[in-house]
Amino acid sequence: MAQWAISGAYFESCNCEAVCPCRMVDGVAGGRSTYGICKGVLGWRIDEGQAGGHDLAGLAVAMTIRYDDDEPGSPWTVVLHVDDRADSECGALLADIFLGRLGGPAIIRLPWVRKPIELVAVRSSAIELADGPAHELRVGSAIRLRATRPVEGQGVVACGIPGYDQLGTELYADALAVDDAPFAWELEGNCAFASSFAYGSH
Repeated sequence: MAQWAISGAYFESCNCEAVCPCRMVDGVAGGRSTYGICKGVLGWRIDEGQAGGHDLAGLAVAMTIRYDDDEPGSPWTVVLHVDDRADSECGALLADIFLGRLGGPAIIRLPWVRKPIELVAVRSSAIELADGPAHELRVGSAIRLRATRPVEGQGVVACGIPGYDQLGTELYADALAVDDAPFAWELEGNCAFASSFAYGSH
C-alpha cells in the first residue's frame, strides 16, 4: 500500500445554519444537522503532498455530499471531483486517498469512510480553492462557493473532517450554488467553514 501525506487548505459549506451544529465549539462536541438532512460541498487544496513517490502539491479535490441523520446508518451519497490537472496515476491516488482505500488514521475517521457510502461518480474537473479573506471554491460549472463574512463571537471552532486539532473560522456563505447531478441547489447565508488539513498514511 502506498505511503502518502498531504496538507493544505480546507473549505466547506452545507445547508446548516451557522455555526454548523456538527462543529466542535469551545471543546464541546456537536450533534445533529440543523434540518436533519445535510447537503453540501467539501474542498481540499493540497499545498504539500506526495503518494507513492508522486508529487500531489498544487492539486485539489472536492466532494458534493448528502446524508439524512434519521436514515439507518446515515449513509453518505457522494460525487467526488479530482483535479483535472492530475495525470491518471495521481488522479487515481487522490481518489483512493479520499475514499479511504489507502487507509490513514485521519481518513478512516471521516464519515463517508466509516459509514455506508453511495458513490455516484468520480469526475475529473477543474478545481480552484482560494483562501482568505475571501474564501472561494469553484469546481467547473458544477460548484460555486464563496464566503467572506465570519460569524461574530463564534468561539473556538473545529470540524471533524479536517480534524479537531485544526482550528478554523466559521463563516456565512455568500453563495453556495450546485449543479452536480444528481445534486442541485442554490443557497446563501448558510454555514461555511475554512481551515487547514493534514492527512497521512501514518
